[in-house]
Amino acid sequence: MVVRVLGIVRRDWLPPLLLSFFLFIWMWAAWDPVDRHDWLLENLLIFLSVPLLVATFHRIRFSDGSYVLLFVFLSLHVIGSKWTYSNVPWPDWQAMGFPRNEYDRVVHFCYGLLLALPARELIARWTGRPGLSSSYFAVEFVLATSALYEIIEWITAIIVAPELGAAFLGSQGDPFDAVADMALAGLGALIAMTIHAVLTRNSRKAAAMAT
Repeated sequence: MVVRVLGIVRRDWLPPLLLSFFLFIWMWAAWDPVDRHDWLLENLLIFLSVPLLVATFHRIRFSDGSYVLLFVFLSLHVIGSKWTYSNVPWPDWQAMGFPRNEYDRVVHFCYGLLLALPARELIARWTGRPGLSSSYFAVEFVLATSALYEIIEWITAIIVAPELGAAFLGSQGDPFDAVADMALAGLGALIAMTIHAVLTRNSRKAAAMAT
């Protein structure tokens, strides 16, 4: 009975709880951002993804772990929107020996590291193939969407708000910024899928030994 109740609480209450925490972080980040126009552009992702996750919650259910990963990534994104990615004040990257603010790089890496598992779950559900192929296509999904995001970001900066181009793109003078961001996202996805494969294999071995 206790296990059943805990299972219900975990499945029914964790996502709404994470959503409540996220909305709190979002309201904090929305309060007096450094650049309101850049904040609005950065939050287009939030305005699209969060309502979609809520609207499809009863039809497309992720694992609890995936909801936690989504929460962490979206929270990192809205924190970046408060100051613009290039000016997030912590940590002090220069004091750590970095020539530029690396927050943007960290979030792009986390895009792959944190969203590869939710992507894998969707792919496995749609294709009915939960094995290695789903992990491969999850990495491909991260790389493809990273490239698409960089293209949309570039077009938006040119057409919608050219005066915010530098702040929105966050390139900080690096001509290879977009390439580096995509590479880091792909690396994060590879690491995530490697960890998933190792944990799955160990879990299967433990189950086999138990029987």
